[in-house]
Amino acid sequence: MAAYPGYTAERRIHFGSIISTYRCNAKCNMCNIWKNPTRPSEEVGAETLARLPKMDAINLTGGETFLRADLDEIVTVLKSRAKRVVISSNGWFVDRVIRLFEKHGNTIGIRISIEGLSHANDGIRGTAGGFDNAIRILTTLYEMGIKDIGFGLTVQDANARDVKELYRLARMMNVEFATAALHNSFYFHKDDNRIDSVEQTLDALKELASDLMRSRRHKDWFRAYFNYGLMNYLQGRERLLPCRMAHDAFFLEPNGDVLPCNGMDRPMPLGNLTRQSWDEIWYSEQAESARAAVRNCKRQCWMMGSVGQEIKKHPLRPIEWVLKHKFLKQEICVPPRAECHPHGLFGLDSRTARETMRLINIRNSRAATVARQADKPA
Repeated sequence: MAAYPGYTAERRIHFGSIISTYRCNAKCNMCNIWKNPTRPSEEVGAETLARLPKMDAINLTGGETFLRADLDEIVTVLKSRAKRVVISSNGWFVDRVIRLFEKHGNTIGIRISIEGLSHANDGIRGTAGGFDNAIRILTTLYEMGIKDIGFGLTVQDANARDVKELYRLARMMNVEFATAALHNSFYFHKDDNRIDSVEQTLDALKELASDLMRSRRHKDWFRAYFNYGLMNYLQGRERLLPCRMAHDAFFLEPNGDVLPCNGMDRPMPLGNLTRQSWDEIWYSEQAESARAAVRNCKRQCWMMGSVGQEIKKHPLRPIEWVLKHKFLKQEICVPPRAECHPHGLFGLDSRTARETMRLINIRNSRAATVARQADKPA
């Protein structure tokens, strides 16, 4: 229920993704953030972040989070804002990670992005020795007794065949293993991400989902559902669960802009935390316009930040899927492929992904214009 009449925002914030910086030492093939860095002087600090509301969970991300010189102060503040704080990192800065966890211990968590085994990871990230550094961080934190640790990858052509081995490594280490898929958006500064070996990628996710279903951990069964959702997304189909970003979850830009998410084709700020209070941002006409855009969004993103919350709020559909594939032993099947992909991951009528995204953006812009004209009073 909305806190104020006329607004559809929820009073309780479930999830916030804090983009600490757009500076990054990696040069990933699926993300051009490193080509569009922020300056340290532009990035909000702990004092501004203290104005955030209380929430369930925060993901502190980037860019590369450990490039922030004031990361300790930021983490200290965010721990007072959320029940759980997890940092996302590319795992390059070994000493900085260890020092932070020596101070904060099990009050925070971390997810390291490992984009395949050594050859694939270092090639995708453009960081020779990156795989070794990431493994060194994970094993050191594990030895320190840190509980909330894990790693994951963004599935693409270059690493699909490594998914099985990385999942087995995570299982052997008893750490979490997360997956994502390519997206094109303003956040990544990309409109030409694509997957050419679709069958190989889908087979890897299908095998991973099947392995997860054989686990005894309930959490793994729902991770299997998430990976099935990735298969569905890669096939260009409608999301399995609704998206409620900007209703009970948000992204915060390094400059203080509060955004619905990072998956749209353009940023749509609700307001700015350096100039406004949280309530002024969250319960504003500008925010309500952004929520309307989210409700009508056609991009069908499938990212853990939004999906994880929806699984908790709408458990019946995932539970039904788990029952069918865990206890009734139904085979996990690849969803059929759509004619075109909302993120341009496969070409439209033999066009490239970039040309496809341009056509999709033109189509969406025209549809938005028609909708605005229809809303105008006669």
